[in-house]
Amino acid sequence: MKTPMKGSSRATRRAAMGLLGVALLWEGAARGLDLPAYVLPSVTRILQTIAEQRAVLLGAAGTTVMEAVAGFFAGSLAGLLLAIVLTMMPAVRRSVLPVATALNSVPVVAYAPLILLWFGMGPESKIVMVALAVGFTVFLHALAGLDRVDPRAVNLMRSFGADRAAILWRLRLPAAIPLTAAGMRVSTVRAMIVAIVTEMLGATGGLGWTIFQAVLQIDFVQVWAAIFVASAISLVFFGVVNLLEKRYVFWK
Repeated sequence: MKTPMKGSSRATRRAAMGLLGVALLWEGAARGLDLPAYVLPSVTRILQTIAEQRAVLLGAAGTTVMEAVAGFFAGSLAGLLLAIVLTMMPAVRRSVLPVATALNSVPVVAYAPLILLWFGMGPESKIVMVALAVGFTVFLHALAGLDRVDPRAVNLMRSFGADRAAILWRLRLPAAIPLTAAGMRVSTVRAMIVAIVTEMLGATGGLGWTIFQAVLQIDFVQVWAAIFVASAISLVFFGVVNLLEKRYVFWK
């Protein structure tokens, strides 16, 4: 019988083999076709650059991770709370939901100039941007989960005298947690993307700022080095949230 742990280990091995295969093909193409660095540097050269500039890249990565993680948790909490409030207040929901949907239809990066103007070039603006991106995703997943209850179960609890709060705590929230967790898992990558893109638009540090500065200096190997570091962090972030979801959301 295949256990979830064995299945996860097998998926991890397959993912690692896939990444290794892509790296080998990349290395062979870059060296075999003698591609210039501004077109496609070899993997070994990118890794060498990461090793040589590890202090700079680690410092930039620390800034980006702080912004992404802080915005991720703030956005997740705000999205879940908003979904709960709108579920408990149907009249308010009918007014707020169209506005939230309209705001979510616009790419969150479009708000970056305004957020940078309001919150400055520091990490605060990046945290707000990430929180907006994550909050919308978690809000929609949580709202769908809160609505995904059997009306017969709701009527049964009401027949026993349960009020809205009891129905929310004992029925709606357990039903919503799997979808909310899925929204949080999907948002991990989005959090890193939004943090990096916002740093490229205006910042004093971070991987996005490093990429932007490297482009200005026509140092495309460093651009790829920063991208590699960002990709590795995104994979770790996604893996941690995915592991926590499998560990604690066991009833989905």
